[in-house]
Amino acid sequence: MNNAQLNELKTRYVASGAASPATQFAERAENALIWDADGNRIIDFAGGIGVLNVGHRHPKVVQAVKDQLDKVMHTCQTVMPYEGYVKVAEKLSQLTPVRGHGKVMLANSGAEALENAVKVARAATGRDNVICFTGGYHGRTFMTMAMNGKVAPYATDFGSMPGNVFRAPYPVPYHGVSEEDALNGLKMTLKTDANPRNTAAIVLEPVLGEGGFYAASPSFLKAVREICDEHGMLMIVDEVQSGFGRTGKLFAIEHSGVEPDIITMAKSMADGMPISAVVGTDKVMDASGGNSLGGTYTGSPVSCAATLAVLEVFEEEKILEKSQALGDKLGERFAKWQQDFACVDNIRHLGAMAAFDVVADKANHTPDAELTGALCKKAREKGLVLLSCGLYGNTIRFLMPVTIEDDILQEGLDIIEACLKELSHA
Repeated sequence: MNNAQLNELKTRYVASGAASPATQFAERAENALIWDADGNRIIDFAGGIGVLNVGHRHPKVVQAVKDQLDKVMHTCQTVMPYEGYVKVAEKLSQLTPVRGHGKVMLANSGAEALENAVKVARAATGRDNVICFTGGYHGRTFMTMAMNGKVAPYATDFGSMPGNVFRAPYPVPYHGVSEEDALNGLKMTLKTDANPRNTAAIVLEPVLGEGGFYAASPSFLKAVREICDEHGMLMIVDEVQSGFGRTGKLFAIEHSGVEPDIITMAKSMADGMPISAVVGTDKVMDASGGNSLGGTYTGSPVSCAATLAVLEVFEEEKILEKSQALGDKLGERFAKWQQDFACVDNIRHLGAMAAFDVVADKANHTPDAELTGALCKKAREKGLVLLSCGLYGNTIRFLMPVTIEDDILQEGLDIIEACLKELSHA
């Protein structure tokens, strides 16, 4: 079927809240390229929203999935466990920088991981409250919608959210929130809304994902760690988007040297297969009773096989070094754009977790969401998938595979530059 025929089916049968606004349908993909149902070649700078750090259909991962399909597809690990689950748990325990010996539970999605992290924190502390941050994004289930620091479009139409979730400001100096402001705001939340004696955890992204790719400084993260320790609260770090090599470290929190009590992860764990994990200090993870964590499909054999293959790829292909190098290339091109175009400002990257803001006025940091949307639309017309994000909808974020070939990278960046030129003269 071609794109037009598939769009007719989408309009008729797919719920409007779940339907993609895109009119092209993926037919096949390889590394950083997608071909649609009409045969058009498209460069992918979105990576399935950060899921494909090792590229579409990495051969080693594909082979691992095929091999597993010849063995076991599903038993439900709580009924009949299998090697893949415990091997993934072993690897993540060894690689994840939580305090002390780490233990692991596997789930299916980032939102599930965050939900379970909150459950574990409440069980471990006997407390209810959770503190999150403005601009944070943690998922689309009810608890995670309550935790998100942005209402539209995630929680607009769905009524009341769960309680015992409180908010503190995330440090974004570019938008007038200094590190000192953020810490004072967190302390005020603890004083006026979330009594520390009733607060189980502080949950934060070391680099905001949907909130705009703003990185918290090591000193801020260390201060949050100290506040948690002072009050007996747990520190939960959400690495769903920033983890698995995006920032040049396996986890973004490693740039700070801070060891959280719990880290959640998903997205690029398995190169497109659905899996997520909650990794935490053993005493914390063992706090809830038997059979209190899990689900029918959590840590499926096929997804576990893919995860183990991804970890091998990271080592064999030096993915972390490639992420650093990719970030440097992006930063160099961004600097040129910031100099050449009045609308490009606040360029930034931590490894290959890179972004810039589209503004109407650099002096006043005035966001231009309309121009941002136009840039993404024009890039798609020219054969490039590009994503926006941010609290103000004016951030262009870059999540292309870390394994992208240099000529494809440069071709995609040239498309953006051409779009910026056209829009500047529109």
